[in-house]
Amino acid sequence: MPTISNKAIKMPESPIRKLVPFSEKAKARGINVYHLNIGQPDIETPKVALDAVKNMDRKVIEYSHSAGFQSYRDKLADYYKSAGIDVDAEDIIITTGGSEALAFGFMSTCDPDDEIIIPEPFYANYNGFAVAAGLNVVPVTASIENGFALPPIEEIEKKITAKTKAIVICNPGNPTGYLYSKEELEQLRDIVIKHDLFLFADEVYREFCYDGAVPHSVMNLEGIDQNVIMIDSVSKRYSMCGARIGCLVSKNKNVMAAALKFGQARLSPPTIDQIASEAALQTPQSYFDDVVAEYVERRNIMVEGLNNIEGVFCPKPSGAFYCVAKFPVDNAERFCQWLLEEFDYEGSTVMMAPANGFYSTKGEGLQEARIAYVLNQEALKQAVTCLEEALKVYPGKIY
Repeated sequence: MPTISNKAIKMPESPIRKLVPFSEKAKARGINVYHLNIGQPDIETPKVALDAVKNMDRKVIEYSHSAGFQSYRDKLADYYKSAGIDVDAEDIIITTGGSEALAFGFMSTCDPDDEIIIPEPFYANYNGFAVAAGLNVVPVTASIENGFALPPIEEIEKKITAKTKAIVICNPGNPTGYLYSKEELEQLRDIVIKHDLFLFADEVYREFCYDGAVPHSVMNLEGIDQNVIMIDSVSKRYSMCGARIGCLVSKNKNVMAAALKFGQARLSPPTIDQIASEAALQTPQSYFDDVVAEYVERRNIMVEGLNNIEGVFCPKPSGAFYCVAKFPVDNAERFCQWLLEEFDYEGSTVMMAPANGFYSTKGEGLQEARIAYVLNQEALKQAVTCLEEALKVYPGKIY
């Protein structure tokens, strides 16, 4: 029998979705499952985006330019300028989700066996993109005790070798919700300049910052225009996860020309999704104000509720809609599976994403789980109650 590739064998499972079979079995038994495992918001997609698709007047759904429709890139550049990020349409390539943007970026800047440094825990699919591109992830561990702030810059610099090609961050962060300060980003800038590296920044949660926190884009760091590559997406900003539209943004013309060749190989990003995404740029600020206010309430319910459970610790995030909590359990993955297989409280249980899958270092995050507070407030309150009751009877609880 022919064998599959080593790359396929190395491709990691998603910690976000790996427990899905257990949740499906729980539902088949009649159990209500509170899905805190995946960042699928229940917030309504802006009507202007939906209407653009409904009212589409086209006889043919044609290819777009491989870089995306010019009209969309022009308007997207205007959006960035309104957010204080000075880029032109030529600095933007539209991609099939932020995932493809990162994949194009990795393949355009790195060769097989090159290394990329990523503070962990990080979005688990970065591992998958790296494997697909033949790269080696070099993690630098952040600590839950200080809310997952940027690890000491000297620890990051120690990881740099002759094979290091890039540093990758997510800001605000998935899975932690941590928002890097301007000072932390400037520290990264300095070592990027010193070692002539690329700096990738996944900024898809830019609109979701709380308590007066202000996001700082890597595109505004002085002196590294040619080093910076920004990844973005409409998925979370407009609650349009199913519209697979993202973009790669850089002022490095060589990077953009290389990425466009990968874009040409896949022909074009989706036409209908671009129509919806271009229309979504008309979304009024009031939409984001309401969404942010709602997420603040959800965050407070979840984080305060978790910290009120004996033995649980959860730092308060400043952005995105995730948090990572440490539980008094022997193994968080075992706990998450047990919740679905063996536990319910008044007919309900909770599904979380074990956080060990967001670490690249073996043995890290074994007592942690990522939680997406994307459900309505009452559902989140019930989910916290379920977790509190579960920890009272979980056989692997650590006292």
